[in-house]
Amino acid sequence: MQIQTFIDQLHSRLSQLISWFTLAMVLLTLLIVILRYGFNMGWIAMQESVMYLHAAVFMLGAAYTLKVDQHVRVDVFYRNFSTKTKALTNLMGTLLLLMPVNIFILVISWQYVMNSWELLEGSPEAGGLPLVFVLKSLILLFSISLCLQGLAEIIRNALLFKSSGEPS
Repeated sequence: MQIQTFIDQLHSRLSQLISWFTLAMVLLTLLIVILRYGFNMGWIAMQESVMYLHAAVFMLGAAYTLKVDQHVRVDVFYRNFSTKTKALTNLMGTLLLLMPVNIFILVISWQYVMNSWELLEGSPEAGGLPLVFVLKSLILLFSISLCLQGLAEIIRNALLFKSSGEPS
């Protein structure tokens, strides 16, 4: 199995798990609203759990979004490019923008997350979740997963560029 296929499959499976987070987030939000306005009850931990799920959906779903080519792109020119030129553009964008930015995020946030783990940082709110260190770990998982998917994109686009017979 090629490495890009393995990375693609990993992110596809991760996205299936994350899709359940979205359902849980919607149901929890509904429950919060019903309890709050119907019964005048509320729990900070329940509200924070929606925030944690929301963060997980976006932070862990970013690599899958890149995999399926649904990320934000200003394609004024891109849509008219040949397959070979698109592959080269994607390759250069990944090498010069995606990878350096995510490696920077990984390096700069490492100590921040490790400090949180050392403290087993919890919510500053009374009754909040004692898992802020887990929430902050999503920053590292975000950059690692995007770097992995970036590697898959580099391989895929390099092969596409090499094999494309079209003129650029």
